[in-house]
Amino acid sequence: MLLGVNIDHIAVLREARQIADPDPLDALSIVKRAGADQITIHLREDRRHIRDSDAENIVRLSALPVNLECATATEIIDSVTDLKPHRATIVPEKREEVTTEGGLAVTGKQKRLKRAIHQFHDNEIEVSLFIDPTTESIEAAKALGAEWIELHTGKYANIYAMLYGNLGNTPYAIPELDLSRSTLKKMLLEELKTLRRLSCDAAEMGLRVAAGHGLNYQNVKEIVEIETIEELNIGQCIIARSVYTGLEQAIVDMRALMLR
Repeated sequence: MLLGVNIDHIAVLREARQIADPDPLDALSIVKRAGADQITIHLREDRRHIRDSDAENIVRLSALPVNLECATATEIIDSVTDLKPHRATIVPEKREEVTTEGGLAVTGKQKRLKRAIHQFHDNEIEVSLFIDPTTESIEAAKALGAEWIELHTGKYANIYAMLYGNLGNTPYAIPELDLSRSTLKKMLLEELKTLRRLSCDAAEMGLRVAAGHGLNYQNVKEIVEIETIEELNIGQCIIARSVYTGLEQAIVDMRALMLR
């Protein structure tokens, strides 16, 4: 299974003080040395963390393939086209969100998505769609011509957090729910069953399958066991761990869990 390391949170730390350090570019050689397979970044419309200059330098200088996440706004699609990363992952985006809150509404935005996908393909950029794990979304992604899908694992991560109590690692706030442990275990098993079934369906359609969002050192082991998921994109928990262990060791630790 491949590991894409999302280095956005290095830029988040930099932007918190509006200074030059830390520079996400400095992470490139460390990520490669630690055994990761891909650099992932998100060029948001509001440029809240990764800047245009970051994206340009990372794509130009990275020895690893770069997966550039982006929304479908024309200006962003044009910027990504000019940068020519190895892959463009189209994601939903809202200005007010802390992080991406769900998958693309692929069944309602075909015209805009199709235009973006064609533009990327015309420039030899492979395309992934970040989607919720539903049959409709997978079928729509296939019909649109994407090579990859990335399954949003936020629901799985949230259920896992409610069951085992690691609430600090969830991608967004969880409402207070009065659920028994047995109910939560059933919910977790059902979500894992859904992810396994739909990733298998997608692979049978000829799509390559990645997964990500809310994955961490506690909950990744169950996802790793799904054979048809080829790649995980993980960022926040790796960067958070690196504060204590250093970035290289944080990636090595995650890689070990994925290989177990």
